[in-house]
Amino acid sequence: MLPLLPASAFKAIVEGKSIGLYTIKNASLTMQITNFGGRVVSLWVPDKHMNYDDIVVGYNSIEQYLHNKGERFLGCVVGRYANRIAKGKFSLNGQEYKLPINNNGQCLHGGLRGLDSVIFTLNKLTDNEIELSYISPDGEEGFPGTLSVIMTYTLTPDNAFVVKYKATTDKTTVVNLSHHSFFNLKGEGNGLITDHLLTINADAVTQVNEWLIPTGELIHVENTPFDFRTPRTIGERINSLHPQIIIGKGYDHNFVLHGKEQGIDNLKHAATLHEPISGRILEVWTDQPGLQFYSGYHFTRAMGKYGKPHERYGSLALETQNFPDAPNQPAFPSAILQPGNEYQHTCIYKFSYLCTDIK
Repeated sequence: MLPLLPASAFKAIVEGKSIGLYTIKNASLTMQITNFGGRVVSLWVPDKHMNYDDIVVGYNSIEQYLHNKGERFLGCVVGRYANRIAKGKFSLNGQEYKLPINNNGQCLHGGLRGLDSVIFTLNKLTDNEIELSYISPDGEEGFPGTLSVIMTYTLTPDNAFVVKYKATTDKTTVVNLSHHSFFNLKGEGNGLITDHLLTINADAVTQVNEWLIPTGELIHVENTPFDFRTPRTIGERINSLHPQIIIGKGYDHNFVLHGKEQGIDNLKHAATLHEPISGRILEVWTDQPGLQFYSGYHFTRAMGKYGKPHERYGSLALETQNFPDAPNQPAFPSAILQPGNEYQHTCIYKFSYLCTDIK
């Protein structure tokens, strides 16, 4: 039996709404989710010896999620606009909109109270799927339009964790939703991710300034620490003197995905993460143009679920997304959603393992 977190530790009433903990599973994977921010709290995955570990970083009670702002974005959906918007403002149809500033003078992940901080409605729960929804009112965190969001988490028979977002608006707005689990394929608290092997199917990254806002220029990855077109360990170049690595304190960059749709559900293969000792493999597939790879510098050593602190470089995020600051960058893919249209975003995290022992 897996040591699942007790539902009682996640029962709460906040702003008159009920928070709970829900469990879904397939033959091999077991996941626990809270409707506070749509967070994945635990995800149990087998290794090559069929030993199980919880490979996402989190807390063991709702109180820690509600009150620990130093590690705010664990396992949640981020939005209305994932990543950064420069100086917290953008213009649509000649009108300027101002957003909360919450990250070095920029707006990060939707502001002071993004979708990570709201309580979603439970629409449906089955053995292997959960559907959550939220209606963000016009003007919430400065964004125009009433945005209706539906997101679904599914565990499929082939060991894929499928994230689907849909959203509609009654007024022209900008939307960019993303999933923000932090992964360590050894298991939470079981060491660093610097020895994980990473492949990213990208020929370029968006260059950023000192505030991690895109300059509008692209950097080709060849002969840089950003070249993950073939498998490389994350730690190999994480302390490089490359100016972009210094700015990001490691990796905190948007990779420009290449390649035509293929494979799973006609999606693009964005990345593959492999932990050699356990044999665990995580593939990332998406319909989005970008992948934010964050190597986990800014952890505060808060206590995790199993009595071990959250360490710097102890986990990583692979966030499928539109480009950062796209509302202010006309050359980037558009993030505008019009009334009558539907925003759609699919991200698949597919798990497997290699059975060959590492010599």
